[in-house]
Amino acid sequence: MHASARSPDWLRRSSSVTSGRGGAVAAGWVSRSWGPAAAMNFSEAFKLSSLLCKFSPDGKYLASCVQYRLVVRDANTLQICQLYTCLDQIQHIEWSADSLFILCALYKRGLVQVWSLEQPEWHCKIDEGSAGLVASCWSPDGRHILNTTEFHLRITVWSLCTKSVSYIKYPKACQQGESARGITFTRDGRYLALAERRDCKDYVSILVCSDWQLLRHFDTDTQDLAGIEWAPNGCVLAAWDSCLEYKILLYSLDGRLLSAFCAYEWSLGIKSVAWSPSSQFLAVGSYDGKVRILNHVTWKMITEFGHPATINNPKIVVYKEAEKSPPLVLGRLAFPPPRAAAGPLSSTESEYAEACRRQSQPQDRHRGAGLQSRQLLPGDEE
Repeated sequence: MHASARSPDWLRRSSSVTSGRGGAVAAGWVSRSWGPAAAMNFSEAFKLSSLLCKFSPDGKYLASCVQYRLVVRDANTLQICQLYTCLDQIQHIEWSADSLFILCALYKRGLVQVWSLEQPEWHCKIDEGSAGLVASCWSPDGRHILNTTEFHLRITVWSLCTKSVSYIKYPKACQQGESARGITFTRDGRYLALAERRDCKDYVSILVCSDWQLLRHFDTDTQDLAGIEWAPNGCVLAAWDSCLEYKILLYSLDGRLLSAFCAYEWSLGIKSVAWSPSSQFLAVGSYDGKVRILNHVTWKMITEFGHPATINNPKIVVYKEAEKSPPLVLGRLAFPPPRAAAGPLSSTESEYAEACRRQSQPQDRHRGAGLQSRQLLPGDEE
């Protein structure tokens, strides 16, 4: 059995690895191979700001930001398809689900600019005004934008089709973390679950995304709601407390509490939560270094996996990646090597040398100009 993959055009043209300074990105492709000779090739390095680089959901485009510019490239050739200029430095970018639009959030100015790939002359600017802006995201249909104002006073829903505006009050600022989320959509895009905080108590609101009307509203038995997450089938909503208390709650679509799970007390609790793609299992990672798996029938733990700091079981095989370099025999090399003895450079080495020469030319010219001006200064002695 043999597996093969066709590399993009830009990888078939370039086989060298180019490294750049900070503020650069290089796209890579891993060649599939069953043997140990699997390799990764890299493109040339491109400028990048604030690590803002994302592929489109359909995989056809690659968007990157350089300060206030948005660059959209073809994912196969890395040629620039579109170049957009925003009003200020970009802090966040996000593709729509259909890969037709891309939003750029300018948090410092409270602005969101939306660009279209099919119609480059079309653009949209959303200004939150004095309310400010701390977060911005797409709805699953790719035609609504949800902006969270400063201090989490409200969430504004902007429609790109009808230009209508809807407001959602009391959104909760969930704690920062890999899985901590205060807003989550079902996979089919029909419902939105929002964590709220009012009167020193946690609530969850479920809204219908077609008209943004409230469907259910219920309180949660949590001290400080840390995050919520829909199951992939959209039937169960998981909500968990902060790390100060181990508690995870399972709710149905109509707001009924299905089950509550607590593994231990009086210690740091839940760190991360993840659903299985089939919605049959829920993985809960905690600060005790263990992952517990719950089933969807009784919501009881069926197994747990540990991550100990030391492994004492002799039956466990551990692999360690080691970096190896060819031995260097100093007695056979001359530093620097004679020009006559030096062989011809390969194409990769010549390309790298040419790139280094081009980078050093402006500096050499600058030094030369400075030296000439120094020689022309009056009063200088030889």
